[in-house]
Amino acid sequence: MSDVVVRVTRRVLLPLAVLFALMVGLGLLVTRVLAHTWPFTVEDAVNRELAGDRTAGWNDVSLVFSTLASTQMIVVVTALAALVLRLVLHRWREPLFLCAAVSAQALIFLFTTMVIDRNRPAVEHMDASPPTSSFPSGHTSAATALYVGLAVLLALRARSTPAKVTWWTLLVLVPVGVALTRMYRGMHHPSDVVASFLNGGTCVAIMARAVLDRTLTWGRAKLPLNRSGDDVAPARAPAGG
Repeated sequence: MSDVVVRVTRRVLLPLAVLFALMVGLGLLVTRVLAHTWPFTVEDAVNRELAGDRTAGWNDVSLVFSTLASTQMIVVVTALAALVLRLVLHRWREPLFLCAAVSAQALIFLFTTMVIDRNRPAVEHMDASPPTSSFPSGHTSAATALYVGLAVLLALRARSTPAKVTWWTLLVLVPVGVALTRMYRGMHHPSDVVASFLNGGTCVAIMARAVLDRTLTWGRAKLPLNRSGDDVAPARAPAGG
């Protein structure tokens, strides 16, 4: 087995398999083992409270956040962000990290919904229900992977602590807003969105460790780094004797 296959297995496939098992385990706890145990017994009350507080203004705000995390928008924003990263940084490491994190959470989400069957909250649904389980929230998971992933990249390049804090605050607020929106619009229970934070955030951590770690080599000799942190090609030996 090649060194590259071993490293991909250890750094990507095995962690994702563990995450999938964890998500399924949480889903079984929420829907079967602890379904009649606090705090899961009060989730319906939370959804009813949010539905009872709906107003025209908040409906519009919630639609914006929900749209930001729709499948089409996530694909478009991820592709555009990856393209900009490639053009600005002139390397593939950061675009690959972002695309891999978003793709990984989508796979974990899809396979989890195939195992866990949970109905949507018993309130009026403001959006059309896709043919998937309520557990976990695909919108929240995708928003977490995309916008937290962008926060990681921008914070790494920020030159001051206030700039790092600003990027993290602005971008992390997006998945938080999406989570609240999905509950407000009657599409998910609180535990659905909490599990989605775990899914999206863990996929970002896994891909950061696999792709952004500059000490890791993938089947080629380690190259020295220049002052900017980019790989430097080794100098060629002079021709002749």
